[in-house]
Amino acid sequence: MIPHRRRLAALAAATTLVLTGATAGVAYAEVPPDAPEQLRNGDFSAGTSPWFSYGTGDLTVVDGRLCTTVPGGLANPWDAGIGQDAVPLIAGAEYELSFDVSATPGAALKAVLQLGSAPYTTYASVDATATGTAQHVARTFTAPADNPGAQLVFQVGGSPAAQTFCLDNVSLRGGEAAPPYEPDTGPRVRVNQVGYLPGGPKNATVVTDATDPLPWQLRSAAGAVVASGASTPRGVDAASQQRVHTVDFSSFRTPGTGYTLVADGEASHPFDISGTLYDRLRVDSLQFFYAQRSGTPIDGGLIGAGYARPAGHLGVAPNQGDTDVPCQPGVCDHRLDVRGGWYDAGDHGKYVVNGGIATYQLLSAFERTKTAETAAGGGALGDGTLRVPERGNTVPDILDEARWELEFLLRMQVPAGQPLAGMAHHKIHDQNWTGLPLAPQDDPQPRELHPPSAAATLNLAAVASQCARLFAPYDAAFAARCGSAAKTAYAAAKAHPARYASPADGNGGGAYDDSNVTDEFYWAAVELWLTTGEQAYLTDLTASPLHTADVFAAGGAFGWQSVAALGRLDLATVPNALPAAEQSRIRTSVTAAADRYLATLGGQAYGLPLPGEAGAYVWGGNSNIINNAIVLATAFDLTRDARYRDGAVQAADYLLGRNALNMSYVTGWGEQNAHHQHSRIFAHQLDPDLPNPPDGSLAGGPNAALQDPYAANLLAGCQPMLCYVDDINSYSTNEVAINWNSALAWLASFLADQRDAAAVAAPTCAVTYTTHGSWPDGFNTQVIVRNTGTSAVDGWSLRWAFTGDQQVQSFWSARVSQSGATVTAKNEAWNAKIAPGGAVTFGLIGTTAGGPNPAPNLITLNGTACARS
Repeated sequence: MIPHRRRLAALAAATTLVLTGATAGVAYAEVPPDAPEQLRNGDFSAGTSPWFSYGTGDLTVVDGRLCTTVPGGLANPWDAGIGQDAVPLIAGAEYELSFDVSATPGAALKAVLQLGSAPYTTYASVDATATGTAQHVARTFTAPADNPGAQLVFQVGGSPAAQTFCLDNVSLRGGEAAPPYEPDTGPRVRVNQVGYLPGGPKNATVVTDATDPLPWQLRSAAGAVVASGASTPRGVDAASQQRVHTVDFSSFRTPGTGYTLVADGEASHPFDISGTLYDRLRVDSLQFFYAQRSGTPIDGGLIGAGYARPAGHLGVAPNQGDTDVPCQPGVCDHRLDVRGGWYDAGDHGKYVVNGGIATYQLLSAFERTKTAETAAGGGALGDGTLRVPERGNTVPDILDEARWELEFLLRMQVPAGQPLAGMAHHKIHDQNWTGLPLAPQDDPQPRELHPPSAAATLNLAAVASQCARLFAPYDAAFAARCGSAAKTAYAAAKAHPARYASPADGNGGGAYDDSNVTDEFYWAAVELWLTTGEQAYLTDLTASPLHTADVFAAGGAFGWQSVAALGRLDLATVPNALPAAEQSRIRTSVTAAADRYLATLGGQAYGLPLPGEAGAYVWGGNSNIINNAIVLATAFDLTRDARYRDGAVQAADYLLGRNALNMSYVTGWGEQNAHHQHSRIFAHQLDPDLPNPPDGSLAGGPNAALQDPYAANLLAGCQPMLCYVDDINSYSTNEVAINWNSALAWLASFLADQRDAAAVAAPTCAVTYTTHGSWPDGFNTQVIVRNTGTSAVDGWSLRWAFTGDQQVQSFWSARVSQSGATVTAKNEAWNAKIAPGGAVTFGLIGTTAGGPNPAPNLITLNGTACARS
């Protein structure tokens, strides 16, 4: 993922200034000339990072100085600022703050060292008057409190005239040099701290200097040795630079709790072996989305009293609301009601491109239940399976959750009659950055719509198309609304293909810029064709160079800025009318990518499908690991080859503790788990009255670029897999985000469906599904099921799912029922037995409002997949 945000810009509330040192008239504070420097890049020789600004123009370096423009007429000095976070202060230590400053035509400013979140307590401040000639300002002070993550802000607002401010040689000397950071990595034997599936792979990694194989023991909770063997030396792991061995205890399959693995004098964290390990993770990871909902009160009775809160951004003071939102100045003349949706990540912004891929993954997790044998028809994602207010409405709860975001995405579409009608606004968020913590209902910032973009519009087209086919059996009117919006959006994007989000549009929220939307066009065309069957969309998708390209990158198969693989995966799995040879080519491209990910996984001593170089460990990299695992899982669903399933399982091992930090990156899961993720809502680390993120929240993970000041100060020189800290201030390694949790939810659902991960049996049945006749609103289908096994079938139940709004109206030679899109056909008394080599035939007549009616990819007999004939 491209880094997208989370600068902790101060609101600088009007607090009483407590000045110390020379600024308070105490002249005897002395700072030795060799005192350590506490600021980074104060001479701007490395560009503008890690400096941030709010309420100003872009930061630029001009003649070695940091410069920016500030509009005139701002009401308060703190309405615009330039600053740096993660500034360490030690109570009682003496410091010197110094800087060179100029302003044209000239204005006052205040430099404030403060707590970077409410109540923005001031530790020291310096007033100065800047003119067109640079002047040097220096003050000493004694820090009144400890704070390893204070904030320095130059408040530059409040002048009646527009100004150009420039800073140089900004320095804060004093205190102590930061000691080397040593993370607590716990035992040197690294395992999946949650556990392993009985029939699945069971691997661990041991950090050791030993060069020869080491004996290992698997012990029960009572301490009995239940398995043993020897480790495999793996040398130095590239991503961590740790010398490691691996242990494979896959042959042990006995379920139990509290197992530990012992090697080289160390015992791992305890773990379980169970086929139900991931049932709750499926629910927890999806529950995250309800906790992130905007525009509705959160019911503590559903997810815990600590998470209850009033509705945010509905215009109730101090909110200015999302119900009547204007555009940024000069962008448009209309206002929109864009209430609802999910808060994107650690702030209160809502972004169509990130919302698009997150919604896609929830819808995809549900759509997979129509085509994957292990999904058992989708009962685990049905109505009543999640703790959401809509449960009990006969609609699968995962669709209810996705709808909360879909409604918001539809509201972001430019209305008819307006310029750029049909396109989607790229995002909505606060006018300026806010600090932590800040509950949604307490956000006082004005909200703004940002310009429409082709990327956002095509995201809307793609997920609204999914909506149209998946909601058709449950809410025909909503499905039709989605379908209409999708077609309108696609046409608008084709009319305005070069409208890109600006990379500079990052004040108050992430830019989410993307200047190449060929992948979005391909994805949207695929989804529209799968839903409508219209030739124009098939022409567009087959004409795209991406249709035959390798779209699965090694460092991340897909993400919000790279979505071609989403189209490829859906063409491979969603029933459609592509010729058989083309369908085979597409599916082969998925398994070929899965083979590459397996090869990568096999080369990593920690067993993850991600290359070991630093460039693979990026902002939100944990989601890239999961998305690669989703390709592996999809390859398993397509082929029933257990190698792919095992690869997806091992990716989960990494996320849940088998990594260099011995850290589970999922809140509430594992002995040592991330729970101080960067979030304004779940900020327990800053305010004990607030909760930690809810169980099932995924941290972004190691980021070798260290793109926030806290991580940069603490982790300088870290090896890629160790570039992570579980601290709320580290937004580039430890944020939460909807598109990361949507990936986790998809994978968790797949893992839960694997149960014991037993050996995959060969099919013992074959089905011929033939639609003999179609007319504008109906069809006639015949089904023949053959027993290809060696034992008689005595009583049969066939199951498959339609792709859209098809409904069974009549049937013969079987008892046929339908729930949603899922059809179940059961034997009559007279045809219950199917002898080896024998067959039975039945038929049905169905209705449809139009669109494609392809034969299903998956038909099961008594829960087991049948071959197609």
